Amino acid sequence: MSELPRPALSVVAPCYNEQEVLPEFLRRVGAVLDAAGGIAEVVLVDDGSRDRTWEVMTAAAAADPRIVAVRLMRNHGHQLALTAGLSVCRGERILIIDADLQDPPELLPDMMALMDQGADVVYGQRRQRDGESLFKRATAAGFYRLINRLTDVDIPADAGDFRLVTRRVLDLLLAMPERHRFIRGMVAWIGGRQVPLIYDRHARVAGESKYPLSKMIRFAADAITAFSVVPLMASMTIGWVMAGVGLGFFIYSMVGWVMHSNLPGWTSLMAALGLLGGMQFLMLGIIGAYLGRLYDQSKGRPLFMIRDIVGGPK
Repeated sequence: MSELPRPALSVVAPCYNEQEVLPEFLRRVGAVLDAAGGIAEVVLVDDGSRDRTWEVMTAAAAADPRIVAVRLMRNHGHQLALTAGLSVCRGERILIIDADLQDPPELLPDMMALMDQGADVVYGQRRQRDGESLFKRATAAGFYRLINRLTDVDIPADAGDFRLVTRRVLDLLLAMPERHRFIRGMVAWIGGRQVPLIYDRHARVAGESKYPLSKMIRFAADAITAFSVVPLMASMTIGWVMAGVGLGFFIYSMVGWVMHSNLPGWTSLMAALGLLGGMQFLMLGIIGAYLGRLYDQSKGRPLFMIRDIVGGPK
């Protein structure tokens, strides 16, 4: 039996509890693909959803041979679910997009035009973020500025995972075995010609954000530890600072002893112990974060586990 032709384009979208928005997402993506023409596929990944996301996916796959529905064994998180979809897709060009429609699929023709001009990666760079709180916009802006100061990799500010990549870039990305993945940083690390497309990010069409504050903090920790050893190396700098503080307290105590002016009390002692002890525990926590990630990586377990794949050309 002859091998099926490789699609010119794959659209990959991880989904978690997206039953409300999926029909509209598929309608808009389908309209874009119809206008573009050529062979295309849409790979949807159910990341252990607790609603009817999988049922909506399988019904869509039965109605449209371009749709491939992938169900994971359990919830793995956005970055690993996206990795699962990228490992399944077969396209020469791959559009990475979330199903919440905050990133408009109608930008695909503009992204394709930039790639036709020689770009290896075309990434969406947000000019405006509708439907997000001031706190979320401020923390996101601070995060991108921070990580660019901590790492030598030029990770574009105000850019998420919404991007179009070539098959060559995807193959290099899939060859990276990291468990704690920060895909937008990994793509930036690959290099090549990476071109921004400025756009306005919309509010969610339906459903709730899947990135509460706790997940945002964990995601930021994964990003920083994956691309920078600056926090780890900071222990040496902080150690020298604390040694200086300790020396200052020693000199202060000796001068007081010589001048017979030492007062009984715990103020200076407790201040020194609290400062030194707090910094020690902070640095132990940073070292533990890196060691924990090394421990997870050393197990060699699969990044994700696929339960079912439904749909696609027959």
